[in-house]
Amino acid sequence: MDVAKTDLPDVLILDPEVFGDERGFFFESYNARRFEELTGARVDFVQDNHSRSERNVLRGLHYQIRRPQGKLVRVIAGVVFDVAVDIRRSSPSFGRWVGTQLSAANKRQLWVPPGYAHGFLVLSDTAEVLYKATDYWAPEHERCIRWDDPQLAVEWPVQATPLLSSRDAKGTLFSGAEVFD
Repeated sequence: MDVAKTDLPDVLILDPEVFGDERGFFFESYNARRFEELTGARVDFVQDNHSRSERNVLRGLHYQIRRPQGKLVRVIAGVVFDVAVDIRRSSPSFGRWVGTQLSAANKRQLWVPPGYAHGFLVLSDTAEVLYKATDYWAPEHERCIRWDDPQLAVEWPVQATPLLSSRDAKGTLFSGAEVFD
């Protein structure tokens, strides 16, 4: 597995070593020892999540203000544009974002550590996203920043009006969002 740094020092892109032939392919999608060697992060993943979404569905920007979750995100069907936003007030990269394309074809994973908001936009007809989380879902601590917040200015590759959940449509502006110290 190779690791690539992003413009946000803690957010990393992981590219697995894929072994393929005429029968198909094999790759190790997660190995705790190797993950720690590559990222410097010792984590305990406690929950795996799986979502399926249609084209133009935009989920996010989500985070938990208490019990923050680190997420290791990958796509097993389709293509998404995946985004992480640093929402740690004490960080030099506070309010900055990175985005990358994750797909079933590239098998790339994005490590989004605790302290970041996360979201994705589906670029294919459908997409299935899997992610490992470092803490359990705690709906009472869940928060959402508007996907189109003008201060963050995330450059989503939207081709039509995004399809949002009612919660995401009511997301908070970054300037008024509850963030980490």
